[in-house]
Parts: sequence; C-alpha cells; structure tokens
Amino acid sequence: MSAAGAMQLSVGRDRTVSVTVRRSARAQRLILRLDQTGTVTLVLPLGVREAEAQNFLKAHAGWLENRLAKVPERLAFAADAAIPYRGVEHRIRHRPVNSTPRRRGVVWLEQPAEGPELHIAGPAEHLPRRLTDWLKAEARRDLATRSRHYAAQLGRQVGRVTVRDTRSRWGSCSSKGDLSFCWRLILAPDFVIDYVVAHEAAHLVEMNHSIRFWRLVDQLGVDRQRAQRWLKANGPRLHRYG
Repeated sequence: MSAAGAMQLSVGRDRTVSVTVRRSARAQRLILRLDQTGTVTLVLPLGVREAEAQNFLKAHAGWLENRLAKVPERLAFAADAAIPYRGVEHRIRHRPVNSTPRRRGVVWLEQPAEGPELHIAGPAEHLPRRLTDWLKAEARRDLATRSRHYAAQLGRQVGRVTVRDTRSRWGSCSSKGDLSFCWRLILAPDFVIDYVVAHEAAHLVEMNHSIRFWRLVDQLGVDRQRAQRWLKANGPRLHRYG
C-alpha cells in the first residue's frame, strides 16, 4: 500500500478535516476509517480516480461528523492538567529549575492531601517531552518485569520487551518470543496491565486465540473479563493524552 496524499473535507458548518488517502492493490472498494485519535484515512483501489474519491467523501460527511463527535478531545501534558497513572488520576505540577536545583530534569511523585501529583522539573517548554519520556520508561520497566513473571509461570522465556505508541493493539508477540506493548498501558489500572501482559505471554505457548490459549490466560490468574470490559469502555480515551 502506498500513500497518495491527502484531501480536505468539510464536516458540519465550520470544521474541515484532513483525510489521508492511501491506494491499495488489495482494496476492492473505497474504505473510510477513523481511529481513536481522530485520524481519518481513505483507502482506494488502484483504479479509482480522485473525483470519485471526493464524491465518496462528500457522501459520507455526515457519518464522519457523527463519528468525530464521539472521539475524545486531546489533552496535552501541561501544568495543572490531570492524567491517569496506573489508573489513578494525578495532577501535573511544573517545578521551575530554580525551585528544584537538585532535581532538574527529573519527574517524581508526591502525595499531598489534595491527591497524588506528578512533578516535572525544568523549563516549562520541556515538560511534555520529559513527562512522556518518563511514562515510557516506567511502562518499559513495568511491562518487562510483568512479562518475565508471567512467562516464567508458563515455563517460557521472553525475548526483547519494547514499548511503542501503537493504535490498533495493546500488545503483540513475535515468533521469536519478543513482546511489544503500547506505552499508554501505564495509564491504565494494574488489573488491565496484568491482563494484557498475560495475554501476550500466553502467545509464547499458543500463537492463536484457541480454547487452549484462553485457558492459559485464565491459568495465569488475571481478571480477564473485567479487563476486557475496561479496555472496551476506556481504552480509546488513553490515546487522548499527550
């Protein structure tokens, strides 16, 4: 599949949406997609002309407007904003360099009476990147530890454990035994993280979703159904942060 550019589409009275256009030799029809972040993609068969694609978009403008209205609004990492960390809401606090001379560039947790906080030291313009880097590092460390834990229960060893900002899946397992996860799992409650890691660890034994596979997941003692319900209801919202 190769990118063919972008198109602009008016949805509603005062909103214009950028649509990424991709051509695919495998596509049999025009397909309009909207992901959790509000990114709109139009997939075209190779022989479809631009005029036909434009007409298709216009015909689906109403559908797209309704779907976009349900996409959670983006929430930037900024001072005084609130984000979930391990399923618990934390307030972001900026700490200027001169107020924390020994902690420059460090992110740390505090527990005041008003509720848990994430403190980020350094220049204000570096806050989003520093917080993102810290969350990714926390996710990588935590997910690697849990991966080894569940793999050991199954008599298997884990290869590399990596984190990415994936949109379509929370985790994956390669044929070499490498596990990859979406770093945003660190925003979710522990029982959700445990389920996703156990799910991928079970793929070290069964590279499918057979009855045997689900038995292995349940054997690991995670709250599978509760976690699946949580992800279905709240998972898309995790992509709104940052």
